[in-house]
Amino acid sequence: MKDIRIVFMGTPDFAVTILKHLVDNKYNVVGVITAPDKPAGRGRKLNESDVKKYALSKNLTILQPTNLKNEEFHQELKALKADLQIVVAFRMLPEMVWKMPKFGTFNLHASLLPQYRGAAPIHWAIINGETKTGVSTFFIDDKIDTGAIILQEEITIAIDETVGTLHDKLMFLGANLVAKTIDLISDGNVTTKKQPALEEKSAPKLDPENTKINWNDSLENIYNKIRGLNPFPSAWTIIKNNDEEISAKIYAIQKEICEHQYSLGKIITTKKEMKVAVNNGFIIIDEIKLSGKKKMDVKSLLNGYPFSTDAKML
Repeated sequence: MKDIRIVFMGTPDFAVTILKHLVDNKYNVVGVITAPDKPAGRGRKLNESDVKKYALSKNLTILQPTNLKNEEFHQELKALKADLQIVVAFRMLPEMVWKMPKFGTFNLHASLLPQYRGAAPIHWAIINGETKTGVSTFFIDDKIDTGAIILQEEITIAIDETVGTLHDKLMFLGANLVAKTIDLISDGNVTTKKQPALEEKSAPKLDPENTKINWNDSLENIYNKIRGLNPFPSAWTIIKNNDEEISAKIYAIQKEICEHQYSLGKIITTKKEMKVAVNNGFIIIDEIKLSGKKKMDVKSLLNGYPFSTDAKML
């Protein structure tokens, strides 16, 4: 029953893949709600969301409310006569909005709920060393990521997975799950499972404090943190080299498990290799970005940036 009228709500590239899947498979998307254009860059040029760019390319009706409680927006939304609303990486909706369609509003979340409710579920699954995660669809209620679960699909997290690779895997897995969820709802075959009130692990918003590397932590925890933030927003640190302290973002890494006598955080370099001493081994850095510089491989960095014998990560 693909004539069911759908309004899609989302903003980043993750949401684009799901929207594209619906359009390509001839689902009846009658409107798209996305974030207002934002000034970006030195020229402060207005930047359109990834979802808006795609929706424009398909001539879809677009609404960009600044206030989701605004009465004018509610009237525009009602005029779309949606039977169902789908939310993927968007803002929290007021009750007036999520209750509007006759079939309700469901959300796609990139975790196996109730675990990792919150803003950054893909990152935190890797940071916490999980070996599996997945995607969930659930009907929205008045709290964040707590509604009744419709469908879930699980995926294995590889030992060298980064947030970049896992993001893309979950994006395509999610596109299929959203389509399956629409089919169940439109055919009247949907059943739901209530979530427990409490979750063991959450996925709070990432900020400078929780993305900084603690070199006193275990080898495994540091390794997981860096790959869980690679390539975005990236784990960061301070390098102390002679009298200079400079911030740096760290991307691709390897780990080496061994005993050593170095102080924690000490930087050891050769002409081709840079590694940092941690508990029970070393973090070998393959890609790095010094503040004010471009991201580069470590061999290129070592060609032009000498490290002192007492250089260390703070």
